Amino acid sequence: MPEIVPVLSSDRLSSPASFHDPLHAAWGDAEWWRSSVIYQVYPRSFRDSNGDGTGDLPGVLAELDRLAELSVDAVWLSPFYPSPHRDGGYDVADYCDVDPMFGTLADFDALVAGADRLGIRIIVDLVPNHCSSEHALFQAALAAPDGSPERSMFIFSDGSGCGGDEPPNNWQSHFGGPAWTRTTAPDGSPGQWYLHLFDSSQPDFNWDNPAVREEFERILRFWLDRGVAGFRVDVAHALIKAKGLPDWGGRADGGSSEGFPGSDAPMFGQDEIHEIYRRWRGILAEYDGDRILCAEASIDPLPRLTDWVRPDEMHQAFNFAYLHHPWNAHSLRHVISTSLSAFDAVDATTTWVLSNHDVVRHASRFGLPEGTPRGGDGIGGSDAQPDTAIGLARARAASLAMFALPGGIYLYQGEELGLPDHTAMPEDARQDPTFARTGGERLGRDGCRVPLPWVADTPTFGFGANHGGASDEASTPWLPQPEEWSSYARDRQSVDPTSTLSLYREALQLRRDLLLGAGSLSWSREYETTDAVAFLNGEVMVVLNMGEFAVPLPPGAIIVASTPEAGENRMLPPNACVWLMLSPDSTFAPTPR
Repeated sequence: MPEIVPVLSSDRLSSPASFHDPLHAAWGDAEWWRSSVIYQVYPRSFRDSNGDGTGDLPGVLAELDRLAELSVDAVWLSPFYPSPHRDGGYDVADYCDVDPMFGTLADFDALVAGADRLGIRIIVDLVPNHCSSEHALFQAALAAPDGSPERSMFIFSDGSGCGGDEPPNNWQSHFGGPAWTRTTAPDGSPGQWYLHLFDSSQPDFNWDNPAVREEFERILRFWLDRGVAGFRVDVAHALIKAKGLPDWGGRADGGSSEGFPGSDAPMFGQDEIHEIYRRWRGILAEYDGDRILCAEASIDPLPRLTDWVRPDEMHQAFNFAYLHHPWNAHSLRHVISTSLSAFDAVDATTTWVLSNHDVVRHASRFGLPEGTPRGGDGIGGSDAQPDTAIGLARARAASLAMFALPGGIYLYQGEELGLPDHTAMPEDARQDPTFARTGGERLGRDGCRVPLPWVADTPTFGFGANHGGASDEASTPWLPQPEEWSSYARDRQSVDPTSTLSLYREALQLRRDLLLGAGSLSWSREYETTDAVAFLNGEVMVVLNMGEFAVPLPPGAIIVASTPEAGENRMLPPNACVWLMLSPDSTFAPTPR
């Protein structure tokens, strides 16, 4: 038995008595989110119920049983609101309705009710930093004079330079180009500039204005009254900007760069933002069922990120440091250790995530040649291509290791199928605004948003409901699917015990049965100087081989493995992970809770 060192313990996680089982009184569980598995649905690409080429809410409802098979606690819906879809729905034109392409409010209510019958919660995406330029409030602001109450809902400013012809400051958009666009006055003369940290069609709200805060409190209550379990808060770190809007010499995303620490970014992480979330936390507390807030806050370093999850603020925050870890044992051990330490310090749970709608899927990311940039801007046909076999093996292994970590887990639709990115998408099919704003220099995120394959031997791989009778034109998906995706289709994987889908089903059920999300973590000293990551959670020993050579396994029965070859001759091959159950006569004593 290898020596086990209780380096860290997530002993502030929920006790086993409150561990969530969605088939048994899901809404009665206190602090269910501390050990949760939450599945992200990007509605436009999940399931098309009417054959128009676009996924919709009835399509999500129709497949809820498939999500229940993954033992998920909640479904997070990316935006489904009315929108011109310049930025995949994150340009919201009306926060209190459903875009007709996705259905109706009645469809949303049916989805909440259907999920509730399965013990699954629904979490919705909230986009408070900016809206669509088509939103009624912004249209009113454009029509109103400078300095009016309508304009004070957003960040308008006179320009700099001669005649105000230059932007008010040097801030850059996340999507490329200046973060300011100039308006035109009714008489045709140049007007003020408005701020947009993203696309020019996404004006930033002015959160120094109490009227903006009141509007979003109304929006929160609208969806809470409809039964949602909480909100994933988009760009949660950006609502408040530094007084005076000073110039910034660092990166457009506010991250650290030489001479410009991210903590100094004037558009992100301002202290005044926290009073907003304290108010929101109080509103959620008025409702039953322990409803939650999850921050998409791109803040470094990790201890600074935990300001968003103090006991009176958000319940969770995405752990981007973990998502972006390279295929390296030392790096992975470091990010897990620092994450648990930082979040435990504020009595918060840690979240773990490997893929989402903004980054290259981890089945592709882990297959890229060593040294290839692994950013979120997609892979094109002229770029270095991932090794599909290595990428999938590493993705399966990384996911299996993640499932054994204490805390909350987020899954992105299709990762349970081992889906890669679409790395050969034609340029004329791309819709991400990053691609257009940078003249194709940055490809954008379309490759990870391709509609899912459900049925192998059908047009659109069963994504469209009428694949047997609808015309080819009517069923063409909004983004093209790679031809080779037939092998990833859910119907084939459902009957294959070695498939990625089968691995996810088995491992996530074991995670629930063994209470791993509510457990603690201790490192194995035997492996700490090797290219393998090994830790103990409860009675489960996890070994992940991130090196080039096979490593010996400790005693114990293998209960789940990322590859059938794992464990042959008590050796673990490269790019593989196993869970072992410690023998009953083991002398190891778990870290006290």
